[in-house]
Amino acid sequence: MTTTRLDLARPQILAFRRQAGALDERLPSGPRSLRRAAWAGLQDSMPRAALLSIHARVEETEPSTWEDPSLVQLWGPRYNVFVVAGRDLAVFSLGTLPDDAKGLRRAQDLAARLNTVLGGTRVPYGQAGHALGIHPNSLRYAAATGTVLIRWEGARQPAVWTVPPPEISARDARLELARRYLHIYGPAASGAFGKWAGISLQSAASAFEALGDSLTQVRTPIGDAWILTADEAAFRAVPGPAAPARLLPSGDAYFLLYAADRELLVPDPGCRGALWTPRVWPGALLLAGEIAGTWRRADTVMTVQPWRRLLPAEREAVTAEVESLPLPGISGRRIVRWDE
Repeated sequence: MTTTRLDLARPQILAFRRQAGALDERLPSGPRSLRRAAWAGLQDSMPRAALLSIHARVEETEPSTWEDPSLVQLWGPRYNVFVVAGRDLAVFSLGTLPDDAKGLRRAQDLAARLNTVLGGTRVPYGQAGHALGIHPNSLRYAAATGTVLIRWEGARQPAVWTVPPPEISARDARLELARRYLHIYGPAASGAFGKWAGISLQSAASAFEALGDSLTQVRTPIGDAWILTADEAAFRAVPGPAAPARLLPSGDAYFLLYAADRELLVPDPGCRGALWTPRVWPGALLLAGEIAGTWRRADTVMTVQPWRRLLPAEREAVTAEVESLPLPGISGRRIVRWDE
């Protein structure tokens, strides 16, 4: 690992994350942009959150974009539902495979039994669990082998099926997962990566160590951390203009953070409590590069709770984002309700 220290201020870090995450300027539509939008995965534990994350990053996003043939759905990091590029399946599955003998055996044995029971068919996961004599939630453990895909629409049980095993090793997948994490969430420490990926602290530290000179250590307002050496120039670059407004759904990669990383993104403790709630997180309101409030939706009504008084132009930008949301099954005009 490179030992030269680079001092990074909060504005540099946030500008880099927005640029890496395509939040300052939307990408043109197409599979290449979808893959970039899902570079660190798109959490979809709230039905269609992944779709709204895509909309924040890719032009011409439609209600069916999450079903693009280039994308797949799986139980990924922390066994949560994720949407990722199909060609990156191994990264977000094998990359989280347990290192301990017990966890590894459980994942591999369950995956083998599931493949035998399904026999190439696609069934509701409750039915699959019943056939195996286990609670269907346990099927998530098999996903880390890279052989299990799902389709979950929110209102019904997810369908589950098996696919051939990936052609790369679990080690290579883990290292690529760490690179993806650092590019989207960096600067970061190995412990934060372990928390995000749902792997042990020792496994996360080993991954960072294995990346060697491809990492550079930096100082940040919340302590020492690491970035990809290849990203250093982007951190040093003068940032371009931030987007006027973006509506980020619950679990979006931009604020899927823990511990001190939350303090960096949202310095005010009261605002942090409003965003990262004990239960289901609301969406985050991103205005001119800063998280400036939260939002929730009930059918066609969008309730926006800003943390400060908004300018008329900011309200217009938020309203435009609300009206452009590609909400499946929703027709008619959307209503913005300001909770101030």
